[in-house]
Formats: sequence, structure tokens, C-alpha cells
Amino acid sequence: MKYGLFLYLPNHYALVTGLLPSHNGLTGNSFYDTGSGKNYRYSDRKKYLDKTWYGGTPIWVLAEQQKMLSATYYWIGSDAGIKNVYPTYYYNYNEVTGIRERISTVVNWLKLPAEDRPHFITFYLPHADKNGHAFGPESIETKQAVKLIDLAVNELTGAVKTTGLDVNFIFVSDHGMIEADYKNPIDIQAVVDTTNYKVYGDASMIQLYAKPGADMVPDYNKLKSNATGYNVYLKTNIPRHYHFNAKDDLYGRIGDILLMAKSPKMFKFGNYKVNPGQHGYEAEEVPEMRAVFYAWGPAFKKNTIIKPFKNVSIYNLVNKILGLTFTEKVDGNDELAKKVLLINSLK
Repeated sequence: MKYGLFLYLPNHYALVTGLLPSHNGLTGNSFYDTGSGKNYRYSDRKKYLDKTWYGGTPIWVLAEQQKMLSATYYWIGSDAGIKNVYPTYYYNYNEVTGIRERISTVVNWLKLPAEDRPHFITFYLPHADKNGHAFGPESIETKQAVKLIDLAVNELTGAVKTTGLDVNFIFVSDHGMIEADYKNPIDIQAVVDTTNYKVYGDASMIQLYAKPGADMVPDYNKLKSNATGYNVYLKTNIPRHYHFNAKDDLYGRIGDILLMAKSPKMFKFGNYKVNPGQHGYEAEEVPEMRAVFYAWGPAFKKNTIIKPFKNVSIYNLVNKILGLTFTEKVDGNDELAKKVLLINSLK
């Protein structure tokens, strides 16, 4: 899969809404809303659970609205009551729950009587991402995490077989990862006075939101003239193919100045911890950022390899399989579904 430069939360949410970050409300793992003057940080539980941050209609909301049961074993926003709708079954996120317990829960959902059984289930395994950040993508620890996930998926599919149900599986990641230059991070505070801005972002992308009275143009020019290891844009001149400039800013949550690190460089700001493994770089320029996509089950063609596609089209794909209808405009399309689904599975 491919698309843009975005991080964990925006990509997770794009997968289940069919909307790009500029249209789904989440323009970063943390960001500022220029209209309300509030900020979002996924690490802040109260802010994370505020449903007003989340745009679009996630698949579980669409399913529940159309009288179909859904279940989420951790997915961004699924426990926030978006549009006043929760999945029939869901869990608040935590990293303590073991893989076997998660698998057991999913299998038990599928063993419920037909009237209580969810038709759509999300299941998240954070182990490779966590170790990749902490130790680097090529580390022994990350390879062990990948092996653990591989065994878990095998265990899950085997357990699902025992239910006798025809289940469709879609296995995806929200991003790739590279070995970053974490020993020599870029300190933007050494380049420009950031006291005139509200600063939000991550190691690969920083957004500067101008405070009243900030003189952006000189600061932008200073950042531009010192742009070694990063690109810098005013909100009005961010390249169109990112779908992340002033014209795309549906919720007023994109920074006035955007800084994007060039692989393998990364930013350091304040007390933010830099890690060996990093993502969020431009997918077209850094192939390692591209995510995986595997799908199998009765609805899918067999032995089919497809070219990279936009991850927002997974929304259309899942809705086709479930027979769900939607009228809201999304950023994905039906081309992926046409390529991978059997004709009699198109609904």
C-alpha cells in the first residue's frame, strides 16, 4: 500500500474511514485545532475519547447503523463513541493483554449464536511497531516480534477454522519503518524562535501553528535557508500530491508551517524522545514506508498480486464485502475491490 507521509493515528483512522488525514480530522498523533483553540494528543485519554475530533464514518459505525454487529479489539476511535455509536463489542486500548487472550476473545466472538455474532472485527497487534521504534527495524528484538505476529496469525486462522465459518481475512499494516539517524537529530529550536508558535508533531514531521503576531514569512525563510535534512513548506504551498495543504484543511488542523524530515534524518523538539526506528516519511520517496496488504477468504481471488494502491480504498473494499452502503464522499474508490474480489462477492 502507499500514501503520503503520515503517522500511526492518521493512517489507522484512514483505513477505517476511507478519508485522508486532512479530511478525517486527525492530522497527526498530536495537533492543534485553530477554530476551537484546543489540542489533541492520543496519549491524553480524555482528549482521545472526545468524539468531536473524529471525522467520517468508521466501518463499525456504518455497520451498526445498518443493523450489523461489529467488534473491535483495539482500533483508534472505536472506544470514543463516534457519531454516538460504539461497536457491539469493544475494548479500551492497553498493551498489557497478551496475544493468546486477544485471539481467544476473537474466536469466542465467532462462536456466538448467529444473532449475537459480529460480522466485522478489527484486531490490532502492536508488537513489531513497538520493538521497531525502540530497537530499530533490523534488530533481533523486532525480528522476534515479527515472528511472534506470524505465529499469532497462524494460530488465529487455525482457531477460526474450528468454528466452521467462512471468514474473510484482511491483514494490513499502517506504515513501514526505517533505521533512522537518531544520534544526530535536527533541532529546529536552534534555527528559529519557536515561542511564537504552538508546536506539534513527531520525529519525522512537525507542524508550527502561528500565534497572534507571529511573523511567519521571515521564520519560514530562515527555516528554508537552513533546510539540510528536511523540507519546509508554508501551509499554502505544500505540494498538492500530499493532499495536506490549505485547500485540503477541512477542520483547520494543519499547521501554518510544515517541516518534513528527509530519510533517515529526524527531528528533536523539547523532551521528545528519539528512537532508532522511525516512519512518517514520504512513501513515494522511501519505499520502506509502504505497508503490507494480504487478503484471503471466500470473497477473494486466489494467487493474485496487485500493484501498490492508496490505503483509503480499503474502506470501499470492506464495505463491498459486508454489503454496507454509504453516501458520504470518501477519498478511496472501488478499484481495489474490483481487482481482488470474486465477481459474485461484489455487493
